[in-house]
Amino acid sequence: MDIRNYRVYPAQMETQSTGRLQVDVATEAGFRPIPNARVQISYTGDPTSVVEEVTTDEIGRTPEIELPAPPIEYSLDSSSVEQPYSEYTIRTIAEGFRTVEVNGAEILPQVTAVQPISLLPAVNEAATNLFVIGPHTLFGDYPPKIAEAEIKPTQESGEIVLLNVVIPEFVVVHDGPPSDTSAANYYIRYRDYIKNVASSEIYATWPESTIQANVLAIMSFTLNRVFTEWYRNQGYNFTITSSTAFDHKWMPGRNIFSNISTIVDSLFNNYLSRPNVKQPILTQYCDGRNVQCPGWMTVL
Repeated sequence: MDIRNYRVYPAQMETQSTGRLQVDVATEAGFRPIPNARVQISYTGDPTSVVEEVTTDEIGRTPEIELPAPPIEYSLDSSSVEQPYSEYTIRTIAEGFRTVEVNGAEILPQVTAVQPISLLPAVNEAATNLFVIGPHTLFGDYPPKIAEAEIKPTQESGEIVLLNVVIPEFVVVHDGPPSDTSAANYYIRYRDYIKNVASSEIYATWPESTIQANVLAIMSFTLNRVFTEWYRNQGYNFTITSSTAFDHKWMPGRNIFSNISTIVDSLFNNYLSRPNVKQPILTQYCDGRNVQCPGWMTVL
């Protein structure tokens, strides 16, 4: 598949849709809002093309900004090969903090993207923390999921630490395949993890019921990993990975979407299971286009 930046130039704006962007800026330690931070927005790949510059308010939030985006049909038509989102670079500057730059923030039409930014105190204010966001899983080229049983035989995977299904506050995400010892581990709030994965694997322009079904599948899959201690019983020190071959795609630093966030908040303590089965089922799915998966969920 042809992967490229979808950029919208001023002359094209009249024929394009628009999406919305809001940036939330806080300290990395303690999540304290940072007011008066400068947020510069430019086209990804052209950092000199600043299209908007705004300042955060007293709760560390920018106003919602309208930005050009592709037609909504691109994200609703499963046969479309056009990139359904535009990509922007978000640069956040605040006095006393290290600058953060996010390349590849995704803007979909008719929905609001929320970009969380966490700033560290600056020893050297010229230093920049950079996040490069990869393509969405429905547009990019990622390894397909390796099939697993949806119910884990617990006698083969070691002792189960949990007696009942517990919604964790945090999960530990290994940013790579399980065997990649060089990949970093991230401690992420469970809700934030689900919002990140859902924003990476489905489009926020889809009908609400479709988003709800996919969010339930993502949460059930994740809680199966938590309940069965799947990776820890194999000697690893994390809950789940960011590899699409093994788990779901999670991207450090990426934006989420406000409607997906609301749905996750309303469903976060739910999961899918089978009658007389205690553990959440490992709800596997595929896109149904690049990969066929009989018996699995299809996201498109």
